[in-house]
Amino acid sequence: MQYIESFTLPDEHAEWKFFIDQKSKAFTTYYPFQLFPNKHLTNLTFEPVTILYGDNGSGKSTLLNIIAEKLNLTRGSLYNRSSFYEDYLELCDYQLRQPIPSDSAIVTSDDVFDAMLHVRALNQNIDDTRTDMFKDYLTTKFSDFHYHNMADYDKLKKVLDVRRKTQSRYVRENLMANAREWSNGESAMQFFDQKLQDNHLYLLDEPENSLSPQHQQELAQLLTDSARFFGCQFIIATHSPFVLAMPHAKVYDLDATPVVAKPWQALPAIQVYAAFFAQHRDEFEQ
Repeated sequence: MQYIESFTLPDEHAEWKFFIDQKSKAFTTYYPFQLFPNKHLTNLTFEPVTILYGDNGSGKSTLLNIIAEKLNLTRGSLYNRSSFYEDYLELCDYQLRQPIPSDSAIVTSDDVFDAMLHVRALNQNIDDTRTDMFKDYLTTKFSDFHYHNMADYDKLKKVLDVRRKTQSRYVRENLMANAREWSNGESAMQFFDQKLQDNHLYLLDEPENSLSPQHQQELAQLLTDSARFFGCQFIIATHSPFVLAMPHAKVYDLDATPVVAKPWQALPAIQVYAAFFAQHRDEFEQ
């Protein structure tokens, strides 16, 4: 599915005209001006999956934020917004193939990290409750309890339950039976499973952060299926070879001048991976 077809950034002439019209020169930075003209990047065209590749500082995140703000996408985390952001956005333009669904969003690694911290807090609560239940088990098991009347019935049930079970079984069966402790990678994948809805546009900024290679492959498959079968469009900034290798993805190399679309296998980082594994091929074959 395609919602946005293309996005146009101001060219060098448009940026210079802006600077000439500026009355105040008392700024040390005009961010996000002066980032992309040197890369000869003025127009991006999109596919159902479009990927922005580049080293740190290449402008991937900035470009995603510019697109997200121009399209008024929802967001969770703050970002680097300068005094000149609105001026820059006014010089940008875009073409839609069809209207962008409401609640389409930009999702950053900070959003994923916040979700992981929330799960970590839940896990800590589970740990604290488990510790309390260990103590309660021992106190109950070795208590000098005597049944007197029906008012003691619930206490009797608990004592009998404790005395016929091991400590681990008792805690396991009574500790939030439907709760589960998640690893960071599992928490991140759970976040994406819940966040990504059918028929939406999503801009993802380095979604592979905190994910193991296995989970990165699972994420790439989730994104592939969401685009192919469930009407989603993705624009992704990433370093992950597993995400870069998504079928039919259009990959822009922001390290190149001019910025051009390339096969993922031709990207410098992928060539480094390929050379490394070729160098150690014999060790894998032993």
